[in-house]
Amino acid sequence: MAAELHPCSGKLIGLSNSNRTAQRNQPVQEFNHGLVLSREPLKDRDVFTVRIDKKVNSWSGSIEIGVTSLDPAGLDFPSSATGLKGGSWIVSGCSVLRDGRSVLEEYGRDLDQLSEGDHVGIQRSTHGELHLWVNGQDCGAAASGLPTGLWAVVDLYGKCTQVTVVSCEPPSLAERDTERETVEEREQEDEEEVVVCGVREGEFGGLTSAVNLAAATNGTLEEVPVLPPTHNRPDKFPNNLEPETVLTEHQLFDVLNNAIVSLYRSEDNGGGDLGGGGIGRDSGTGSRGDRGSSSGGGSVNGNSSDSGGGTGNTGSVNSPAGGGGARLGAVTGGMLTNDALLFHEKCGTLIKLSNNNKTAERRRPLDEFNNGVVMTNRPLRHNEMFEIRIDKLVDKWSGSIEIGVTTHNPNNLDYPATMTNLRSGTIMMSGCGILTNGKGTRREYCEFSLDELQEGDHIGLMHKASGALHFYINGIDQGVAAAQTPAVVYAVVDLYGMAVKVTIVHNHNHSDRLRRNNAIMRALSPDVGRPRPAHSLTPDPDTPDRLLFHSNCGQKAAIISEGRTALRPHATDDFNHGVVLSGRPLHSNEVFQVRIDKMVDKWAGSIEIGVTTHNPAYLQLPSTMTNLRSGTWMMTGNGVMHNGTTILDEYGHNLDRLKAGDTVGVVRKEDGSLHFFVNGVAQGPAAWNVPPSVYAVVDLYGQAAQATIMDDVDLPPLPEDSSEGPTVMSPSSPCSVAGGNSANDLRFHQLHGTNAVITNGGRTALRQNCRSEFNDAIVISNRCLRDGELFEIVIQKMVDRWSGSIEAGVTAIRPEELEFPNTMTDIDYDTWMLSGTAIMQDGNTMRNNYGCDLDTLTTGSRIGMMRSATGDLHYYINGVDQGVACTGLPPGKEVYAVIDLYGQCVQVSITSSSGPQDNSLCTSNITERSFPIHSPVAGVAHRLHSKHGKNVVLLGEGCQAVRVGGYAHGIVFSAKELKTDELFEVKIDEVDDQWSGSLHMGLTTLAPPELPSCPMSGLSPSLTQFRSKVTWLLAGSEVRRNGLLQRQNYGASLDRLTVGNRVGVKRCSDDTMHVLIDGEDMGPAATAVAKNVYAVLDLYGRVTAVSIVSSSVLEDAGSVKAPSLSSDSCSEGEEDRTPVEGDEPALVPNTVMAFLENHGKNIQLSHENLTAARVSSYNQGLLVTAQPLPRQQLFQFQIDRLNASWTSSLSLGVIGHSPDRLNFPSTACCLKRSVWLLQRDSVFHNSLKICENYGPNLDTCPEGTVLGLLVDGNSCLHLYVNGMDQGVAAQDIPTPCYPLIDLYGQCEQVTIVTNNVATVGGEGIKARCQGDMEKADMVDGIKESVCWMPHPEVNPNKTCEYQALCSRFKDLLTLPDGYFNEDAKYNLCYCESCHKLRGDESYYKRGEPPRDYALPFGWCRFALRIKPHCDMSNSFKQWHIAYHGTSVGALRRTLDHAQLLSGTSSIFSVSPVKTEGPNGYSEPEVNSSNSLPDRDREVPRVQLSPTMRYSGLEMFAPKVQFRDPRSHCCHQAQVGFQVCVRPGSYKVGPQTLGAIEPLDPRFSNTEIEWITKDQGGTLLYGLLIRVE
Repeated sequence: MAAELHPCSGKLIGLSNSNRTAQRNQPVQEFNHGLVLSREPLKDRDVFTVRIDKKVNSWSGSIEIGVTSLDPAGLDFPSSATGLKGGSWIVSGCSVLRDGRSVLEEYGRDLDQLSEGDHVGIQRSTHGELHLWVNGQDCGAAASGLPTGLWAVVDLYGKCTQVTVVSCEPPSLAERDTERETVEEREQEDEEEVVVCGVREGEFGGLTSAVNLAAATNGTLEEVPVLPPTHNRPDKFPNNLEPETVLTEHQLFDVLNNAIVSLYRSEDNGGGDLGGGGIGRDSGTGSRGDRGSSSGGGSVNGNSSDSGGGTGNTGSVNSPAGGGGARLGAVTGGMLTNDALLFHEKCGTLIKLSNNNKTAERRRPLDEFNNGVVMTNRPLRHNEMFEIRIDKLVDKWSGSIEIGVTTHNPNNLDYPATMTNLRSGTIMMSGCGILTNGKGTRREYCEFSLDELQEGDHIGLMHKASGALHFYINGIDQGVAAAQTPAVVYAVVDLYGMAVKVTIVHNHNHSDRLRRNNAIMRALSPDVGRPRPAHSLTPDPDTPDRLLFHSNCGQKAAIISEGRTALRPHATDDFNHGVVLSGRPLHSNEVFQVRIDKMVDKWAGSIEIGVTTHNPAYLQLPSTMTNLRSGTWMMTGNGVMHNGTTILDEYGHNLDRLKAGDTVGVVRKEDGSLHFFVNGVAQGPAAWNVPPSVYAVVDLYGQAAQATIMDDVDLPPLPEDSSEGPTVMSPSSPCSVAGGNSANDLRFHQLHGTNAVITNGGRTALRQNCRSEFNDAIVISNRCLRDGELFEIVIQKMVDRWSGSIEAGVTAIRPEELEFPNTMTDIDYDTWMLSGTAIMQDGNTMRNNYGCDLDTLTTGSRIGMMRSATGDLHYYINGVDQGVACTGLPPGKEVYAVIDLYGQCVQVSITSSSGPQDNSLCTSNITERSFPIHSPVAGVAHRLHSKHGKNVVLLGEGCQAVRVGGYAHGIVFSAKELKTDELFEVKIDEVDDQWSGSLHMGLTTLAPPELPSCPMSGLSPSLTQFRSKVTWLLAGSEVRRNGLLQRQNYGASLDRLTVGNRVGVKRCSDDTMHVLIDGEDMGPAATAVAKNVYAVLDLYGRVTAVSIVSSSVLEDAGSVKAPSLSSDSCSEGEEDRTPVEGDEPALVPNTVMAFLENHGKNIQLSHENLTAARVSSYNQGLLVTAQPLPRQQLFQFQIDRLNASWTSSLSLGVIGHSPDRLNFPSTACCLKRSVWLLQRDSVFHNSLKICENYGPNLDTCPEGTVLGLLVDGNSCLHLYVNGMDQGVAAQDIPTPCYPLIDLYGQCEQVTIVTNNVATVGGEGIKARCQGDMEKADMVDGIKESVCWMPHPEVNPNKTCEYQALCSRFKDLLTLPDGYFNEDAKYNLCYCESCHKLRGDESYYKRGEPPRDYALPFGWCRFALRIKPHCDMSNSFKQWHIAYHGTSVGALRRTLDHAQLLSGTSSIFSVSPVKTEGPNGYSEPEVNSSNSLPDRDREVPRVQLSPTMRYSGLEMFAPKVQFRDPRSHCCHQAQVGFQVCVRPGSYKVGPQTLGAIEPLDPRFSNTEIEWITKDQGGTLLYGLLIRVE
């Protein structure tokens, strides 16, 4: 027959090469649908052979081959060959299947292990047997009784992606004869194991002869050294040779390799033993230890066919090898029969045996680490070598293979999880120690640990005749492990931890010998460390050790361009499974760098890069590398994760903000530290103690779709630990150099913020990604400034995207010791900065209105700073001195110039004007623009009252208070009453740590002038004991009123404050007391605070001195770049104003609202910042208003556009701090500081849910919906939907607050409409509530698909009254509680109010395949308890949802049987109610005339429906009357069941009521009734009750 494939094939198959080659399309995305058949049926004895051309490592499984009686011309091809039925025999892996069912578990070669280039054939013999051929070798009969007329089947499954038909003909006679002879020879061979051993006498002669033979072949026999038998360690053998001849390790490697190769070549050419004919010796005088069947006398090249005659003494075990018949190894008495050592069929529970019980493998190696014990099928003989080869390891677990002996017979042994748990008759080698009966007897038996072995290594053991037990590693004897062992022992292997698969090595097998000696040569090679590179006998010096991607990659990834490029071909369909690893481990200091070639805008997140200790060849790749829990370091976003746990939150540049063309890199340095690069810029150390031999990892996640490895020429320079070169000063350079006359050595230091880049030889600094990053760009001078030396920079580039601009100053912190913050004003020690017009020391504002405003500078402006010899700091703008900014800088102390490239400022350069200046400038007089640093603030400063505690002394005209003794009696007051919203603030100057406790602060109605002159007679020792007047105070974190606890955990504890911290208090217009710590409002601390109050302070415990830093002029407490509130704040005493008769009511003027330029990266503003649109992805859509939201003003916006491709929708709320410098996260729920958020139907505060079932579900709001936010006069937040107030969502909203919107998921565009809406809260303008609404309003609200929220006085969390009524009816039924779920949260009310509050849709889909069902609106569900034997997760997810109406009388019987019952007990009609039962309800009387026809009774069936509009009809769910025990009113009730129905167990049919009108708009009357006869096809899920 023709060696071709049939043109009909699987749907992913492409044929070429005259239908001889088949290729599976989309091999990385699909693993099946690769079925091909032969063009014609097979003839008997024809072997249909294919060659494996290509494989991928993305999948498990590989080629499958077999035969089928199905004609391919009319075959509906299944997804895989195992799906073929009707007479099909398939070989899959090492199993044989008939019609998809296994008939033989272990057969022939494992097809999954074949490689590219291997040949696989299938044959039907003349006797009807199925034979598998692998690489020309018959694997024997796989099945018998096959019919004629069979087509060959090949399935390109899993890893196998392409095959080519090479032949279809009977095997040649020569091949069959050769194969038969080979089998016979193998059966007759009885060669002994090869043992390279230095302690066993007589065992080294063979290896010596092998070396001699190799040398003789080269004519240098006399120069070959004799290897001494003294070494027992692979990495030390052999080290000392004969003194007259010294070979290098490489030379020794070549000698041994040539010797072994020559030996096997001689054997293959007919010389079973090493004869001496080649070197002039007669083989007739062969070794006595050789067997008579050995061939002798042959030359080395095998040209001689003469046979030697020596028969020898086969009984001699330890006779030395001599003459030309020396063999490589020792002859032992254990191999005189063909009873080969195999693994016993009885083994550990997770063990799978194959290869005729020579191979053992532990199943589920990534899930289980034990239960992998195997034993030999018979006891060991004396001096018999038992040796195994490690075939497979995994990197997930600790510990590895264990091996030893036991006296237990495997037939009688109850296998333990690990052999070290056995407490009798067992000796095991574990790690590098020996365990006897589970207890350690030798901790360091050998230096070479079993846990360090790698794949391909050999482990052996031998039970000597003397009773001693020896272990061997790669053929090297490790010495005596146990001196006396029992006579009868079995070998045992424990595939524990990393060890997954091993194979018994039989040294009479040619292939096993080659593998074993390769392991020996590797152990003897000079490069013993791990990972050991593969040695090449003829290395190519021109081949570069190039970094490429490994072919084993994620399921959705592909490797192209010869391993240089990785991509996700379907990046818009999937966002993960894109992990790729380097093909080899990284060298120390080798930088692995990739360029992002392609990105998509659909997903969140982007590329991730890192390193891992896992070998890609054996790693089961996760969906994302951050899911790997061992040996992995990854940079993701701007953080670093180790084994899936974040170890650095804000490490470097955010990888999620990279674009196509950007580069990322990683390097492991020699010291074990890990560094990352972004666009060639080193991000600094990310981790330490990273082990050597790590592989580079790239995760093409989210937006990242393709990346390419950059060659060495493209790699950035490796960062060094210290600065070198003429252009960079060493950090340890002195601050002043004698005789220096130029300033050209002033540069920016190499250490800087993560977003800063230093260029131009250190003279230019810029902020990268300036339109997506606004901070983290601090730069500092490379050396300290000299007294009188000017450091000046020029602004070269600005952007108009952000608020705020450059900040400049000096710091006494050395660059090496500075942990660069987001902004320099975050530093709280030894730092002086100018920010806008504010002078700040250690992060605190010391004065405002300095002579210049840095926020007003433009491109080309020059800024300079200089410290005078007297410790004054001056700033210069365009060369003009702005006066003394502050005094008291430590003279003689090193200070460095600092520039913060913040906000609008992007790039600066050091000017040539930098350098020493005229010292006269340093002592200039104070100008009008100057202000003494000791003055509290600009304006009229607050003062302390002269009446105070007895231990207090006032200084500085009442601006400072000091406690001079004791720990109490330190109460002080403000000199005047505080006005509304007036802040009284102090700074802590001194603390005394010998005391506990701290200052107390608050408000009091006590007027200090009323106190007596003697302070002892009117003031308590502590403010917490003050009782004479009403006092509200904060002590620690507790709020107290007249000493009584009102609130705990209010905010940051005052007990933790120290020198430099600021504390303030104010009374707000809503009669609440607010406490501010370091300018941050902690929120309302107390309510109903009186109007006429004084600030009161208690210098208690640790705090001994404070000074006032506030003034009587109302101003923003933050004082740093916060927008002015003058236009938004109410005037003083606004609440005290009383309308004069005839005056118009005072209305709060509207503030025009617009969105702030600082927003999420996917937001685009338009229409004068009134419209915001999310232009990509589904998140990164946060935006806030530029103006704070005034009290009583309604802020509204309209939803313009929704995208149904996403799920969920927008969130909105308010934020209680200035958003100018806010670094927006991906979603609003990540904001955790002073944020109130409305999401779906819940309210969150600082990401914690504080209220459920509030208002409508925002995810259901359609386009055109107008949403609004309002903060009323009581600081309560309200949500408005289409102008309707949904009630109070949250309380204690601070002032100022800013509206916040998150354009998430479906919501893509909104527009502000506030500016056209009147202010809420004026006279005559009232918020609408439930009492004000008309019925038409309710209907309109429903028509707009936005539900109306009840009045806020109605608690949305309390039980619905309708649900309570239904619950009382359920109680009247006296059903046992055991039938119902104990967790009440599964009980749902579907009344109109409840389902609208939840935002329920009317219809949902459930099951496989999905099918619609309607929610039971108008009913109340009580969840039933599911029996334990029911798989609820499977039923609920894969089964359909339906409803069943029934009668009250049938409830108990149905619940007792836990299933729906057929017949009149579940489906019937009833007559009118006649009697009242004893429990308060009336049971209907069954009327046979109205019952279903007899023919229906005869058929046991149950009637269901996907909607209660049908199942809830009175015919199926008859009504009963009952009296409510609470209201004593009569009601009518119906009952039914919500059930899960198994797909396929029911038939869909028409309604049987004769209805003409549609019963449910979603379901046709012809498909609204489901009939099931399968009693096990339904699962009761809930009891439904409806009350009228």
